[in-house]
Amino acid sequence: MSLYTGLLVSSILIPFIFSFDRKVRFFRMWKSLIPSALIVGAVYILVDIVFVRHGIWGFNHVYHSDIIIAGLPLEEWLFFILIPYASIFVHYVFIAYFPDAMISNTLVKVLSAIIITLLLLVMLFNLDKAYTVFNFTLLVLALIWALIDKSRSLNRYFISFLIILIPFFIINSILTGTFIEGEVVWYNNAENLGIRIGTVPVEDIGYAFSLMLLNLLMNNLLQRSFKHKHILLHKA
Repeated sequence: MSLYTGLLVSSILIPFIFSFDRKVRFFRMWKSLIPSALIVGAVYILVDIVFVRHGIWGFNHVYHSDIIIAGLPLEEWLFFILIPYASIFVHYVFIAYFPDAMISNTLVKVLSAIIITLLLLVMLFNLDKAYTVFNFTLLVLALIWALIDKSRSLNRYFISFLIILIPFFIINSILTGTFIEGEVVWYNNAENLGIRIGTVPVEDIGYAFSLMLLNLLMNNLLQRSFKHKHILLHKA
């Protein structure tokens, strides 16, 4: 088993086992969660392929399997299904056990406005850095979608993301070279801000935030769609 595969397995094992927990019953979301991961993941995979072809980042063959699809190791394709699954699981466990933990609509709007403004300013002065621009553009779009979405996901997500970020940061630290010789994923620092937290590019925090938030929003959208169709069928 490759190191990358081992990291993915360790990330999904506990969330999958506890998906059948009576209080959370996360397995009931598979119908909407899996399609949402595929839809959102398709966007990231497409950019991933382009970035690898242009040397914006790449993968160390020592740490991944020999199965390569469109220039990406198999593990990278699985990343966009398994990591969102594990992260959204954490989000819903948080809701199940702390149902009253959320921030106000006013604070959500203030935080979002501050983040969006800062991201736009950073992008304005770094338009030549592809990874930075991609990350922050997607994060701005995700925040705007969340602000106009009726599910009020950000009220809890701003809190649950702080929990999600812990395992994500551990996994990403190993992927970017912590505790190992070399890296699983290498980055061209000419295409990012060059600021790292340990071995992790600072943009990866935004990457994690937008990836999980977009999965959450898409999952909510599909759930509403399925519920609406069920109501229509019931009425018919």
